[in-house]
Amino acid sequence: MFSSFRILRKSRRAVLLCLTAGLLAACQAGLPIGGGPQVRSGAPVNVALLLPYGSGSPGDEIVARSLENAARLAASEIEGVQLNVTVYNTAADPAQAATVARQAVQQGARVIAGPLRSDAAAAVGVAVSNSNISVLSFSNNTEIAGGNVFVLGHTYANSAARIARYAVANGRDRIMILHAQNLSGEVARDAVASAVRAAGGTVAGVASYEFSQQGVVQALPEIMAQVRSSGANGLIYTSDASAALPLFAQLLPENGLDTEEVQVMGLTRWDVPSQTLELSGLQGGWFALPDPDATAAFNARYTAAYGDGPHVLAPIAYDAMRAIAETAADAGALGAADLTASPGFAGANGVFRLRPDGTVERAMAIAEVLDNQVSIIDPAPGRLGAAGF
Repeated sequence: MFSSFRILRKSRRAVLLCLTAGLLAACQAGLPIGGGPQVRSGAPVNVALLLPYGSGSPGDEIVARSLENAARLAASEIEGVQLNVTVYNTAADPAQAATVARQAVQQGARVIAGPLRSDAAAAVGVAVSNSNISVLSFSNNTEIAGGNVFVLGHTYANSAARIARYAVANGRDRIMILHAQNLSGEVARDAVASAVRAAGGTVAGVASYEFSQQGVVQALPEIMAQVRSSGANGLIYTSDASAALPLFAQLLPENGLDTEEVQVMGLTRWDVPSQTLELSGLQGGWFALPDPDATAAFNARYTAAYGDGPHVLAPIAYDAMRAIAETAADAGALGAADLTASPGFAGANGVFRLRPDGTVERAMAIAEVLDNQVSIIDPAPGRLGAAGF
């Protein structure tokens, strides 16, 4: 259950940048200054698409192909701007990603989409920083965001902000956080805590558990004691279905958690895999998810074009192309300031925008689990509000 849980790297941004092989000298380069690359009106926009082809992993090949398909689908749908997309293979290696990124710039790329993983994205950001080239990575690790590097993946912070706002607005304003004792769990904990406070709620308590099945079982008495003593009326699980979520969904109700008195909520998608929706302890629970209507429409177009469904990460590549094309058309340039000026792009998973700190803000819906099905109780907005989460 726990082996497939995604673990965020312990490195902070500076470590990711400076320890990447062959890039120590580049760490002196600093952040981009001045405006971004100009785009001539009517001329094709050269986009370098960095993908993990060549790593030797069948999984990487599948993801890379789906990302490429989604990017090319976006390029074919965009009107008024021609994107000239060239694929560069990174082999899922930071050093190679940096090398091909420099090559892409030398060959006329005005912007980079990808790479997939955070270590490679950080390396690419350093490699092209002196060229003022923006990097729209497919990572969700906000530790590497900033300067010329954006992370377009779905982040804990974005989901936490959405679920916390909805919870507090609906009277669930004393929220307890449950997280694993590892880096990913701590990042999730901090994201939820910040979001709850920003929404006007109170962090009623924080409980953690050793990242193992035995750790979950051993933590149950303390978790329930905190729930009772804190006066919490909401509980956010930060784990997903591949980790501790199924255990807690079963064992906490068995140990006295009243899910009517304490609203259970999720930081992750509870509809992936769909069997998660059948867990009795999640019935009536809330979680945030990308705009279902936009997602269904994208999936249908992708399947019509390529004959099978997209990988779950494919929409991120589509979104990168939308942001590039719309920014090129509106601003005539592709610098970081240009990319963050838009109030919102029409993405595969709904409306999104890039923020000056290099992160992404996405419009999300709130779902409730009812009778083992997803029921949308607060639709994703069609546009984003004032800047910030």
